[in-house]
Amino acid sequence: MKSHIKSKNMNNWKSLKISFILLLASVAAFAQNDAIQVGKDGKEWNILTPSSVYRINVSANGIVNAVCYGSRTMLENVITATAPEIPVRGGFVATLPLLEAVFPDGVRDIELAFKSYELITVDGRATLKIVQQDKFYPLEVSSFIRALPEYDLIEKWVEIRHTGKKGSIKIENLQSGSVFLPVDSYELTHYSGVWGHEFRPNKTKLTQGTKTIQVRDFKSYGSSSFMVRPEGETGGNSGKVWFGSLCYSGNWRVDFEKMFVRPSIPGRANLQITGGINFWDQELYLKPGQSSVTPRMVFGYTEEGTDGVTLRLTSYTREQLLPGSRRDKIRPVLYNSWYTTFYAVNEQQQLALAKIAKEIGVEMFVIDDGWFKGRINHLTGLGDWTVDKNKFPNGLKPLVDSINALGMDFGIWVEPEMVTTNSDIYKLHPDWIFRYPNRQQYEGRNQLNLAREDVFQYIYQSLYKLISENNIKFIKWDHNRPLVNPGYMSASSDEQRAVRIRYMENLYRLVNTLRADFPDVWFENCSSGGGRIDLGMARSFDFNWVSDNSDPTERIFLHDSYLTLFPANTMISWVTKEDWHQQDPSLAYKFDVSMAGVLGVGNDLIKWTDEDRKLAKDKIALYKEIRETTQKGDVFRIISPFEANRSIIQYVSKNKKKSVVFNYRLAEYPENSIPENQQSPLVKLRGLEPETKYKFDKINGAYSGKYLMEVGIRFPLKGAFKSDIYKIESTD
Repeated sequence: MKSHIKSKNMNNWKSLKISFILLLASVAAFAQNDAIQVGKDGKEWNILTPSSVYRINVSANGIVNAVCYGSRTMLENVITATAPEIPVRGGFVATLPLLEAVFPDGVRDIELAFKSYELITVDGRATLKIVQQDKFYPLEVSSFIRALPEYDLIEKWVEIRHTGKKGSIKIENLQSGSVFLPVDSYELTHYSGVWGHEFRPNKTKLTQGTKTIQVRDFKSYGSSSFMVRPEGETGGNSGKVWFGSLCYSGNWRVDFEKMFVRPSIPGRANLQITGGINFWDQELYLKPGQSSVTPRMVFGYTEEGTDGVTLRLTSYTREQLLPGSRRDKIRPVLYNSWYTTFYAVNEQQQLALAKIAKEIGVEMFVIDDGWFKGRINHLTGLGDWTVDKNKFPNGLKPLVDSINALGMDFGIWVEPEMVTTNSDIYKLHPDWIFRYPNRQQYEGRNQLNLAREDVFQYIYQSLYKLISENNIKFIKWDHNRPLVNPGYMSASSDEQRAVRIRYMENLYRLVNTLRADFPDVWFENCSSGGGRIDLGMARSFDFNWVSDNSDPTERIFLHDSYLTLFPANTMISWVTKEDWHQQDPSLAYKFDVSMAGVLGVGNDLIKWTDEDRKLAKDKIALYKEIRETTQKGDVFRIISPFEANRSIIQYVSKNKKKSVVFNYRLAEYPENSIPENQQSPLVKLRGLEPETKYKFDKINGAYSGKYLMEVGIRFPLKGAFKSDIYKIESTD
C-alpha cells in the first residue's frame, strides 16, 4: 500500500520495534500480533501505531478499562485506569455514556463484565474484539479496535446483541467509541458553516463541561472531523494533535467532556472524546437474536501538527475509503451546463455547448437539472425520472451519442431522495413521503421515506433504467432539503423512531448497489452544496460538490479548510461567472483556483470570446499535466488565507519527484503595514526529499529539497487577486 505515511514511517520500523520492546517491559510480558499486543493473562492490550498507543486492561472485578490514548511517553505516566472502555448509563455517572438502554422490566442501568476477547482480521487488518456481557440481562456488547499503522490511525466501533429469548431491549443511545486524553488544557478546532460558507474553522478552549458538535436535520455544511491540541500549540508541521472523524452521513454528534481532576490523583485523563450517531429523537429496539452495529469512528494522534493530521486523514480516505472501482483513476475535466441554461435545457442547445467544451479540452459533459418530465422550476417534476419529451423529443440517446462521438463521456444530475407534489409518483404514493398527521407540511421539495423498501426499489429501478438506457458515465446526486417532519406512521411503534437510521442504511445500500451494477460510472455527492460531506459518503461517492459558492476568492478559503481534512481528488471546483464580492476576477484567476482540485467549468461557453476559449484550452492542458500530482499527491497548506493576505498550497507526488505549487494573492498592502510573518518573501516548501535536487518551470536554477524546505524560495506575485502555478521536478 503506497502512501506518504507508510513510506515515511516504514523506514522507522526498526526503532519502532525497539520502542515496542521497551513498552513491553513497562507492562509485563506481551505477545505481539501485528500492531496489537496482548498481555500474558489475556487481560491487557496495547494497540500501537508509529505515533501512538491505545491501552486497555481488565480490572480484578471484571471491568474493561480504557487507560489512555497518546504517545508512549505519555502512557508511561498514566498509572491508573481512566474509565470503562464502554461507558454506560449505570452506577456512578462519571463519564459520557456510549450505551444507554431500557430492559423489558424497566431497569435503565447497565452493568458490564468482561467475557472474552479475540484477535480477528477485518478487511485485512488486525482487529481487537472485546466482548462484555451484562451481569443479569441478555445484552452482549462487543467493542472493536482496528489498527492501521501505516496511516497512524485506529478505528473503533461497537456491536450490541440481544442474547435472550423474549422481550425487547430499548436502545436510547449507542455511540461508536471514545478515547481519553492525558491531563492538560486543550483547544478544539472543528469545521462548520452554512449554505455558501461551508467548512469554516472554529477554535475554542475546552473548559470543564461538555462541548458538542452535532447534526439533527441531515445537513452539516461542515464535518464531524476535529482536532484537539494542548492550549497554545498552533504549529502547522509540529506539535501534538489528537484528531478524528466519524464515518457516518446521517445525524451525528461528537462530544468533548472536560473533567476536573484533583492534583492528588496523578496520572489520570481529564478529557473524553466520544462520537457516533446522534440519538436525538431516535431509538432502537433489539428483539431476541437481533444485533446493531455502529458506524466506525476514526481516531489519530500525531506530533507533526496540522500537516500530520492532513497527511494521515487524506491518505486514509484516498487509499482506503473511496470506492475501489474508481479509487486510483484520474478524475476527468468536466463541464456542467447549469449556470448557462438552468431549467431551460434542450438537445440543440446542449450539443452546441458540448462542441465548445470538447474544443477546450473537457472530457465529461454533464446536464444538470431540468431534463426530466415536467421540470420547469424548482417546484415541479421531482420524482418522475423520465425524459421530458418537450425538451428531448427523441429521448436523451441522440444527444448522448453525439457527445460520445465528440470524444466525451456524458453525465446527468438527479435528486432521487426528493419529490414535488405535482409529480406522478407523489400523486400515486403520497404515503411515501415523510409527514405527521395534524402538522404543517412543508411543500416544495418533499423528502421520500427511504427507510421503506418500496421507496428503495422505486428509486433503484428508476436510476437503473436511466443509466443503462443512456450510456451515462457520471451521476451528480443532489439532496437539497433538510429533514423535517420525519413521520413514519405506518411503521410499527418500535420502528417509528428508528426511521433516520434505517434511511441512512438504505441510502448507502442504494448507491452501492448501483455502483456494483455500473462500476464504470462516477458518482458525485452534492447536498445543497456541502451539506453532507463525511467519511461515510466517501465510501460510496467518488467526489464531493463542496459548495454552491464558486466565487474564486471564497473558494480559496474553502479549499484551505476542505483540504485539511479531505483529499484533493474528492473536491470538484468549477470555473463560473460567480463574483460574490464584485471584484471582477480574471478568468485565469478562476481557473488557477479551480485547478487545485477536480477541475470543472460552468460558464456560458457560447458567450466566451476567442481569447477566453484560448485561455481555457491552455489552462485545461496545463491541468492535465499536473493533475496526477494534484489528485494523488500529498497536500501541504504552506500559507493559509485565514492567517495572511495570500494562500499557497503545495502538492507533492508520492515518489517525491514532482511537486506543484498554487500561489494566490488576495490583497495588496503597503509594505510594513501588516505583521512581519506575513511579509516574508521566502516560502519554505514541505514534503520534498532533502538530498534531491529540484528545478522549477518558471524559476532559474536547481535547489536541494533541504534548501527549499529550510531556507525557502521566492514566488514573485504582485497585485490584488492574482495567481500563479509552479511545476517542480527532480533533476534525477
